[in-house]
Amino acid sequence: MVSPWVSFTIEFRVSFWEEPLKFQPILLLVIIVTGVGISACSDLDLLRKDRQILPVKDYERMIVGRRDADYVGTEACLKKCHAHDNLNHLFNASIHGEQVAAETGLPLVNCESCHGPGSLAIEELLPLDTPGEYRCKHETLLPLEQLPAQAQSLVCLKCHSAAATTNLTRWHFGEHSAAGISCFECHNLHQTSAQKVSRKDQDALCFQCHPDVKAAFAARSHHPVPEKKLICVDCHNPHGSSLRSDLIGLTVKETCTRCHMEYQGPFLYQHADVTEDCINCHNSHGSPNQRLLRVGEPFLCLQCHSGHSSVVSAPALADQNYKTAYYQRCTDCHSSIHGSDLPSSKGRGTFISR
Repeated sequence: MVSPWVSFTIEFRVSFWEEPLKFQPILLLVIIVTGVGISACSDLDLLRKDRQILPVKDYERMIVGRRDADYVGTEACLKKCHAHDNLNHLFNASIHGEQVAAETGLPLVNCESCHGPGSLAIEELLPLDTPGEYRCKHETLLPLEQLPAQAQSLVCLKCHSAAATTNLTRWHFGEHSAAGISCFECHNLHQTSAQKVSRKDQDALCFQCHPDVKAAFAARSHHPVPEKKLICVDCHNPHGSSLRSDLIGLTVKETCTRCHMEYQGPFLYQHADVTEDCINCHNSHGSPNQRLLRVGEPFLCLQCHSGHSSVVSAPALADQNYKTAYYQRCTDCHSSIHGSDLPSSKGRGTFISR
């Protein structure tokens, strides 16, 4: 007995050649489904295999807090719990602490904004090592450190939403979010102004997770990050981007030409790789070759171009007592390799600007 699938295959092959337009919707569906599968697979390396992905509403349920608890206010929490004495001092000097005082005119933020309702925590106090001092039963509060990264970030995103700041509009598209990194990894909420990471500390913070990038900056040619002339966030948005590596521009070239404006163009004669992607030729962080090149000259150019003789065989040169020239780098002649408005002698444009 012939299976239905084999029967359909035979019928499809015969009918397709007789009436190909009839099967266009089927072919289109196959192409679309295949394309979606390929696109999805290309982004799977950004996700941690051991991380469970849940709908946002499930994460939201994790940060509601105990339903049998009530809000009591920051003052009630701090009076009951001596373990928070030092935290209280730091918190009052922090950006969040400044918003607790009503006279500031800022939206009020208090302990329970993040930790959830605290009535159960102060009903049953637990003794500390120091006689006469107690701590609250913080086991009844939100277990922030035990929450998955997505739920931790939602605690912050309740206030720091995309509607409140444009800096977070692409957080859920970014690599940090996809890799299970939460706001807590970079921001210390109880400290002073360090909640907003200062420029002098940002690179050290990034290198804790990106040691390979730190090593690249030790190469012979590198962007001046170790010299403190440039920092990671000048090129990357740690809060997310629609581009891979969380670049701040809409494209790689747009990110690079924010500083390297002389290569932005447009030029009459454009180098194809330049218009597509700067990292086709350059390493983004550091390289043992000059100008951050992935491969030294002339070998980088020879990956795409067949090259030509390096010997200048013009009789006129000998008459003028010029030595025969042997050039080691393509850019000795093709100095405007990123693009040029000047044509060659044959009018084809070979990026020669002299």
